[in-house]
Amino acid sequence: MSSLEEFLVFKDVASTGNITRTSQRLHMSQPSVSIQIQNLERDYGVQLLDRTNRGVTLTENGKILYRYVEEIIQLMMEAREAVSYASTCHHGGIHIGATFTIGEYLLPYLVREYCRSETDSDIDARIADTEVLAQEVMDRRLNVALIEGPVPNDPNFTVETFWHDELVVVVPVDHPWSERGTISFEELTTERLITREQGSGTRKVMELAFARNSFNYLDLSIRLELGSTQAIKQAVKCGMGIAIISALTVQEECLLNQLVTLRVKDCSFTRPLSILTHTKGHLTEDEQSFVALLRDGKKLQEIFPAPVVS
Repeated sequence: MSSLEEFLVFKDVASTGNITRTSQRLHMSQPSVSIQIQNLERDYGVQLLDRTNRGVTLTENGKILYRYVEEIIQLMMEAREAVSYASTCHHGGIHIGATFTIGEYLLPYLVREYCRSETDSDIDARIADTEVLAQEVMDRRLNVALIEGPVPNDPNFTVETFWHDELVVVVPVDHPWSERGTISFEELTTERLITREQGSGTRKVMELAFARNSFNYLDLSIRLELGSTQAIKQAVKCGMGIAIISALTVQEECLLNQLVTLRVKDCSFTRPLSILTHTKGHLTEDEQSFVALLRDGKKLQEIFPAPVVS
């Protein structure tokens, strides 16, 4: 009888097309990977993989088995998750992921509000990029993720918007543009731009907005990429350039008259903030209560800070 481990190895080898890569991904030796495949081929009495110097590919029999293996692994994951969910008590705690902007500037308000009525709940928050969180939801390592900007197009995901955010141009208070409310794209290309790194939700929204409005993103003079919004704000304050970041992240600096926000003419940077879950996932009771808070738009208006935009 074939084991789940053999199926997992077979699926990964079929996906990567490379036994060496699978051994690295699954932290197994190459001989162990080969043995698992050989065991499957012996059990089914057919050759499942064509082996060449460039890697491996599925035979016709291998393709047939692969379809069933995908379903078997999916069912096993669902069974494990269902049993785990059933074994929890009435609550089970909250294990939630959030992208950097949401995690640093909105999540504290959400947790504070939630804890006012649910003081005994354990909350574990994971802060990471959209791509990382989406993969963890897909792998069932995370039940709920709050993400910004474009969401993965996959039937396994359920996406629900809970709030909206806007990206704005941020300049120092002594910048020549500080008294203006808007600038043109052509003016923007004359300045040194500081941006978030590739893969961040903020970066994707900015690139898509320019493309949607027929502006060439490559015309911008990007001088610095940073993996932290806080670092970007400090760089702008130091006069290293200007930035396009979330209006939520510069509330304090605007109130303290340290930074000024502007908009780009004929270019909207509005983006949805979304709840990402797995279509076949199960939330603990605490997580369900937390998501219910996110769906209460009136309550969110009360607890979130009002945007400060020029």
